[in-house]
Amino acid sequence: MKRSLEKISANFRSANSKKTILTIIAVLTVCTLIWIGSVLGDVFGMTVGKGRETMVEIPKGTGVAGIAEILKNEGIIRHTAVFRVYERLSGDNVFQQGGHKVGSGQSYAQIIEKLTSMPEIGVDQTVTVLIPEGFEARQIAERLAEKGLVDEKKFLKELEEGVFDFDFISQIPRRENRLEGYLFPATYELFVGESEHDIINRMLDAFSKRIVPLYNQSGTSYSLDEIVTMASIVEREAANDGERGKVASVFYNRLKRDMTLSSCATVQYIIKERKDILSNSDIKIKSDYNTYINKGLPVGPIASPGEASVKAALWPEDTDYLYFAARSSGEENVFSKTDTEHLETVRRLQNGN
Repeated sequence: MKRSLEKISANFRSANSKKTILTIIAVLTVCTLIWIGSVLGDVFGMTVGKGRETMVEIPKGTGVAGIAEILKNEGIIRHTAVFRVYERLSGDNVFQQGGHKVGSGQSYAQIIEKLTSMPEIGVDQTVTVLIPEGFEARQIAERLAEKGLVDEKKFLKELEEGVFDFDFISQIPRRENRLEGYLFPATYELFVGESEHDIINRMLDAFSKRIVPLYNQSGTSYSLDEIVTMASIVEREAANDGERGKVASVFYNRLKRDMTLSSCATVQYIIKERKDILSNSDIKIKSDYNTYINKGLPVGPIASPGEASVKAALWPEDTDYLYFAARSSGEENVFSKTDTEHLETVRRLQNGN
């Protein structure tokens, strides 16, 4: 009887071992097939991306490895190692430095043919442009127009009507000022002759890579648009880097207490003028952006926030502050917890203390 039980047990273990091995083989087979499918889709241009075209810059002296990384970063290909092997097997290719328009749905053969042909824009035809944190869309359009890179009206129209292949755009609830706040502020090396659409696409791509991951890892209950809106107010109200978290805490504390945000920056956005002192008529303007007369966040962002302001909006400091007032130098805000304390602070600041 004992030997029979041992035999049954041994057979059971053997059967379980076989099942485990078969399961592992099946999983590995599926993973391999998925990888092969991904590679083939990449090589033959069957990947997703809606066929969008991107201006790809090939800097002087860039090798195949560098080109593969550029293509991956631009979302054109997925497998850099496979691209390098394919390129090596396809013959002696001479890649042309400069700007090439490449489609995300193109095969490796088409991409290589494109990059070895004459570029649409020469490598020396670029302009360096700084888009500061806190710039509004209209200011970005003005700066780009001053550099001779865009037609200002066409740029603003493309912001409202252009079709861009980023998931976060479908989550923006408004129609007017649709992409305000989403043009990531940074220094860009732009090609002379790039379209308004391509330049906007670059800025949205920078936002997608720098801001969206921060939002996804935060676990916040606020929508991305609400966070960008809060960050834009923090960007415009904070006097220095060190107080962004405090400024964000003030506005969140006011939201929790059902108070108006009373942000001067939101009114300045309406009147398109950054006045140091707002008039009574200014703060009474009827607008969904006026946080003096409307509770809650404004209808949308009021500027392009930088990464630091987005972080402050996602992870504000824990304070009891409800007010702040700027010193005359503009280099610092003074924070208060009560209305009485705030009024006294304002009085002191007005007297130069």
